[in-house]
Amino acid sequence: MNHTEIAPGISTAGQIRVEDLAALKDCGIATILCNRPDDEEPGQPGSEAIRMEAERLGLAFASIPIPLGPLDERIVIRTAQALEHLPRPILAYCRSGARSTMAIDAARRLRQSGGGEGCDVLIIGGGAAGIATAASLLRRRPALSVTIVDPAGDHFYQPGWTMVGAGVFPPEATRRSMASLIPAGAVWMRKSALAFVPESRKVIVSDGSTLSYRVLVVACGIKLDWDAIPGLAESLGSNGVTSNYRYDLAPYTHRLVSGLTGGRALFTQPPMPIKCAGAPQKAMYLSCDQWRRAGRLPAIEVGFHSAAPALFGVAAYVPPLMAYVERYGIDLTLQSRLIAVDGPGRLATFERTLADGTTQQEETGFDMLHVVPPQAAPDIIRASPLAAANGFVDVDEATLRHTRFQDIFALGDVCSASNAKTAAAARKQAPIVAENVLATLDGRALPCVYDGYGSCPLTVERGRIVLAEFGYGGTLLPTFPTWLLDGMKPTRRAWRLKETLLPFLYWNAMLKGREWLARPARKAD
Repeated sequence: MNHTEIAPGISTAGQIRVEDLAALKDCGIATILCNRPDDEEPGQPGSEAIRMEAERLGLAFASIPIPLGPLDERIVIRTAQALEHLPRPILAYCRSGARSTMAIDAARRLRQSGGGEGCDVLIIGGGAAGIATAASLLRRRPALSVTIVDPAGDHFYQPGWTMVGAGVFPPEATRRSMASLIPAGAVWMRKSALAFVPESRKVIVSDGSTLSYRVLVVACGIKLDWDAIPGLAESLGSNGVTSNYRYDLAPYTHRLVSGLTGGRALFTQPPMPIKCAGAPQKAMYLSCDQWRRAGRLPAIEVGFHSAAPALFGVAAYVPPLMAYVERYGIDLTLQSRLIAVDGPGRLATFERTLADGTTQQEETGFDMLHVVPPQAAPDIIRASPLAAANGFVDVDEATLRHTRFQDIFALGDVCSASNAKTAAAARKQAPIVAENVLATLDGRALPCVYDGYGSCPLTVERGRIVLAEFGYGGTLLPTFPTWLLDGMKPTRRAWRLKETLLPFLYWNAMLKGREWLARPARKAD
């Protein structure tokens, strides 16, 4: 198709069709930039269809819709940021190419004058919490200038890795390109944050440049510290050592479970805080169920070493989980943490805290070892002025606003709130942060509060789940009435929720700003 190069590596065109994309790729185009709003006229190809085909072909895609009329300054700023960071050559299109050309010319002039570095909302982290917040913000206020900073090229549905490890999901079902998920209207900077300068509302990024903001949202997750246990990093993926906490290792978990016919299988849980505190048990229960169904469980000695003082942090769910510990004959050892791994020797060393407070070490052989690594706040956060005493971003538990900097919010695994660090928590937090960010921009009182909601679908056997839902202080917060889904019992309905509905909600609701089952609670509610 015809397109016009208006600057080195930048071309514009009129409306393109899905079937044009292969030819554009053959011409060397690397990025498609959509400037045409959807539904301007009947029969117009939708941007989502263009995006999906572009992603299938390996092209980057971004959307900055430009309505008819005067060119808004915020669109110029977003375009300038996009041109700086999208892979070239770029093809921008609208109805005729005129709006794309106008916006790009204005953006280039802005860059030449040294402007365009600021944005209304700067989001550090393009994981579940960051993208969901951006989408919720732009759903509420499409003209908002939002920039997401994240170096990753891929985005992962991490709650699905438990199912990958059990052979229920293929690993590819949990992975999508980051470019395909950035909300329309947001700018993605594929860089890392290096330092925070909150007094001047600036963040320094990995190329040395400085980004300014009106409001900052920190959503950069949690650090999985594989190197904290001597011998672990070099043992992973071989010698029977695995973990569902990594995309590349979850399939190895399934291979190990499928191939184990006897011996000793160990599962570990490190000290809190960790991402999804139920995940260490989920891997164990699903493994045991597979061995039980194959008639191999009596020949396998299963041990669970948890650094926690109880099987689960919310006491109400301990009885149904203990029933499965007993059913599978699991040797449960609490207040026991993994401190070393000898992969070639198939030996694990644990440090156990005894009733009198003293500790003792014990070395145990294994045929399979499923490890959950120790976890901590990201290094950049711990070393920043944003950190609380525990290293995470210091926030008010109700509003998720920083306790000292009124123009900073944090959510997801990186914030200091005492809720469980789960995707379900981020799903509830994102709309609350979006509402409170907009109130901050407008100079209004913060309207929304977070009750600490988190959810942990505990896969106790294939086809049944104990659906733990709770908030601050262990308060039970069930989504559904008991007659529909009793979270205190292992049910098939909860399994269908985990297997089918939750992934759909993640990709098509949470990351799109559609807040099904996540309406933000207001202070007046």
